[in-house]
Amino acid sequence: QVQLVESGGGLVQPGESLRLSCAASVTLFSRYAMAWYRQTPGKQRELVASITREGTTNYVDSVKGRFTISRDNAKKTLDLEMNSLQPEDTAVYYCNMMAASLRRPWGQGTQVTVSS
Repeated sequence: QVQLVESGGGLVQPGESLRLSCAASVTLFSRYAMAWYRQTPGKQRELVASITREGTTNYVDSVKGRFTISRDNAKKTLDLEMNSLQPEDTAVYYCNMMAASLRRPWGQGTQVTVSS
């Protein structure tokens, strides 16, 4: 049973924007701190942004000021607004719980490619 489905990725030029969405079919979604992760070939998956159940957000330095994470507990969705995209942001983006012990199986992710 698929629990995490990412969408919204695509091919954009530097400086452009994308909005990623994650549909989380997770019981008690509102109780979990959630996060967006990204991964490129040959590199470990890294935490990009997180949001607690109270709404407190944190970002990796490389995206701070450009990305905004948000959640809609009623719809059980997690979004990532990505502005001023750079080639270094190219990756497959995934959503999941922030706590490793609480994570669901990783979804397919959504590909973001930033290129001229």
